Amino acid sequence: MHLFSVFSLRNRALIALITIVIGIFGGIALTSFKQELIPSLSLPSVFIVTSYPGASPDVVNTDLSTPIESALQGIENLESTTATSNTASSTVTASFSYGTDIATSEQKVQLALDRIKTRLPASVTPQVITFSLSDLPVIQLAVTSDMDANTLASKLSTLTVTNLKQLTGVSDVSLLGAASQRVTITPDAAKLTANGLSIQSIKTALTANGTLLASGSITENSKTLTVQSGSRITTTDEIAALPLLGARSLTIPTVADVATVAVVNDPTSGYSSVNGKPAVSLNVTKSAAGNTVSVSNLVRSDLPTLEKQLGSNTKFVVVADQAPSITQSINSLAQEGLLGLGFAVIIIFVFLFSVRSTLVVAISIPVSVLITFIGMQASGYTLNIITLAALTIAIGRVVDDSIVVIENIKRHIGLGEEKLPAILTAVREVATAVTASTITTVAVFLPIALVGGLTGELFRPFAITVTIALLASLFVSLTIVPVLAYWFLGSRKNARRHAEGESVAASTGADEFEQTTRLQKVYLPAIRWTLKFPALVLIAALVVLAGSGFLATSLKTNFIGNSGQNTLTVTQTLPLGTSLEAQDAASKKVETLLRNVKGVDTVLLTIGSGGSSLRAAFSGGGSSTFSLTTNPDADQAKLQATVTAQLKKTTGEGELAVATAQGGFASSNIEVNVTAGSDADLRKASDVILAKMKNLSVVSRASSNLSASLPYIAVQIDRAKAASDGLSEVQVGGIVTQAMNPSATGSVVIDGKMLSIYVNNSSAPLTTDALNTFSIPTAKG
Repeated sequence: MHLFSVFSLRNRALIALITIVIGIFGGIALTSFKQELIPSLSLPSVFIVTSYPGASPDVVNTDLSTPIESALQGIENLESTTATSNTASSTVTASFSYGTDIATSEQKVQLALDRIKTRLPASVTPQVITFSLSDLPVIQLAVTSDMDANTLASKLSTLTVTNLKQLTGVSDVSLLGAASQRVTITPDAAKLTANGLSIQSIKTALTANGTLLASGSITENSKTLTVQSGSRITTTDEIAALPLLGARSLTIPTVADVATVAVVNDPTSGYSSVNGKPAVSLNVTKSAAGNTVSVSNLVRSDLPTLEKQLGSNTKFVVVADQAPSITQSINSLAQEGLLGLGFAVIIIFVFLFSVRSTLVVAISIPVSVLITFIGMQASGYTLNIITLAALTIAIGRVVDDSIVVIENIKRHIGLGEEKLPAILTAVREVATAVTASTITTVAVFLPIALVGGLTGELFRPFAITVTIALLASLFVSLTIVPVLAYWFLGSRKNARRHAEGESVAASTGADEFEQTTRLQKVYLPAIRWTLKFPALVLIAALVVLAGSGFLATSLKTNFIGNSGQNTLTVTQTLPLGTSLEAQDAASKKVETLLRNVKGVDTVLLTIGSGGSSLRAAFSGGGSSTFSLTTNPDADQAKLQATVTAQLKKTTGEGELAVATAQGGFASSNIEVNVTAGSDADLRKASDVILAKMKNLSVVSRASSNLSASLPYIAVQIDRAKAASDGLSEVQVGGIVTQAMNPSATGSVVIDGKMLSIYVNNSSAPLTTDALNTFSIPTAKG
C-alpha cells in the first residue's frame, strides 16, 4: 500500500489538483443533499381496501376478503396475505419480499383484481394502496373559515390546492374532511303508481339522455365537419325536465312530476375540527426528488397569501410538520460532529505538540468527509439522522490513520533523515498496519448492509456511509497526508537539533530517556504495574465486562427513539355502532380538556375516517383521533405525562390512549396474531388474551380487531315460500338491498363539478318493524 505514497510524492501537483476537485465536488454534494428525518423506505406491502356499505363482517369476508385473497396467490415474490373483514369494509394486505419492485407488484395485484371483478359485488370497487415514508405528509394544515362548508371546499379545491401543487418539490395536495355533494332523486311512490311508472323508469330516463354521440362527418365547401348528436345535462332543472316513457297518462310526465331533484351533501363519514372550530385538512406530500425542509418552508411562506386570497377570515393552522424535527436533528448532529472535529484537532495538538503536524491532520479530516459526501451522493443517499450519525462516528475514526502516518513521518524527520526518504520510509513502515486496521473496522460495519428486512433497509445507508468514510481516510492517509507532510513539516535543520537532543538523552541512559515526556511519566509506571500483576488486571477486565453486560440488559430498547417532535396523538375508542353524533358529543368533552392543558397549542380532532381509506379500513369505526401540537420549548415527556393524567380523570368517554406521533416507525405497539379452529374458539381466546394484556402495568391500551364488528339484523328468507311466488333467495335479497340503498345511476357535471346521481327509494324501511312488513313485489302482484 506504500506505493500510493510513492506515486503521490512523485506527482504532488496532481495530488493538489485532486484535493481541490474533492473540495469542489464535495461542497456541491453537501449543498445539494435532500434533507429528511430517516431514509425514505417503501414497505413491501400492497393494501387492497374495499368499502361495502351495510355489509356485515360475514358477508364482507365471503363476498370480498376470501375471493380477493385467493386471487392474489401465485403472484411473484408474494410472502403472505392477511385479510381483515370489518363491518362495511375489507382490508387485504399482501406482503412481498424485501427488494421487490413494489410498483410492479402493485400492477400485478391490480391485474389479479381485474380478473375477478365479475365475482365481486357490482357496487364495490377495490382500492389498491401502497405505502412509503415519502407518502407521509410533509406538512399537514387545518383550515377554518367563516364560509359555509361547501363554498370553502370548492375554493380550497380550485384555488389553494392548485397553488400549492405548483410549488417546487410538491407531489400532491389532498383535501380531507371537505363536504362533497351528490344529486339525489327522491320519487313519490303514489305519483309513480298513479302514472303506471316505477323507479326503473327514472333510471331509464337518466341513462337514455344526456349523452354525446359521434354521428359521423360531412364534407361541404372544402371542409370536413364532424357531426355530434345530443347534449350533456348540466343542471338539476334539466334532470327534472327529462320525459318518462311508458306512462299510462295521455301526456308524457317528467321526472319533476313524480320525484324531487336536489343537490345535497354526501352522507357524512366523519368530522374535523381544530381548536373547537369546524375545519378541513390539507396534506402536502413531496415528490421523489423533493426536499422535505424546502417544501415545508415554501408552503409556510405561501400561507399568508392564500389566506388573503380566500378571505372570509380563513386561517391555516399547521397541525404537523416534519421540517422542524428534521432541521433540529440534523443541526444537532452537525453541531456534535463539528465539536468532535474541533476537540480531535485540539487533542492531536496536545499529543503531537506541533502546529504543522496538527494542521496536516486537521486538513485530512474534512477531505475524508468531503469524499464521503461524494460517495453518498453517488449512492443516492440523503442527509438524515442515520447518515449523519454514521458521519459523526466516522469523524472519530478517520483521523486515526492520518495520525499514525504523520507521527511516524515526524519521528523519522526528527531523527535527522532527509525529508523525502524519511516520508517514504515512515509510510512504508505503517502502511500495512494502517490498512489492516481500516479493513478490520470496515469488516465490523459493512455486514450491517447485508441484514435483511426493514432494519436492513433502514440501516444500510449507515453501514455504507461509514465504510466510504473509512476507506476515504485510508486513501487520504496514504496519498494526501504524505504530500502535506512534505510541504508543511520542518527542515533537516530543525530535525538535526531534535536528533542532537535525543543523542544526549541516550547517553544518560535508557531508563532516564523513557521518562522525557509527561505522558510517559504517567503511562510507563502503569505499564510496569500491570505487567507485574497480570492476573489481577485480567480479573478486573472480566469484572468490567460482566458488569457492562449486566447493565446493558437494563437499557430500554426500541426501533427508533423519540426524535424530539412536538406532537402527540390521543386515540379515543367508543363502542362500535356509536353514531357520529354521539362520537362528536363524547369527543368534544375530551377536546375541551386537552385544550386546557398548558403547553398544548393546537388540537386537531378527527372523528371517523377523515377521508382516508387506509385509516377507515384499519380503525374499524367508533374511533376519534386528537392530533396535538405542543409548545416546542416544553418538556415533551413531562407534557405527555400531564396529558395522560388529565385523561384519566374522564369518565364515560371510552378508552383513551396517548402516544407520540412518529410516523409509525417509533410505535410502541405490539401485535399478537391469534388463530383458532372455529369462530367461537377464536373469540374466546381473544377475550382471554385481551383481559390479560389490559392487566399488565406496562400496557396503556389493548384492543382486538375481532371486536370490530357491529351487531346486525339478519333477514332470513323462506326459500320454499319465495319459490312458490316465483322468486329465489338471491332475488328477494336483491330487492331488499335495492329498497334500502340509493341506486347510483351515472353522473353529471354541474358548475364544473362532477356529481354522482343517486335515486332514492321512497318506501325504504327505516325501522326493524318496517323491514318485517316490507312488501316484496312478485309475478303474482
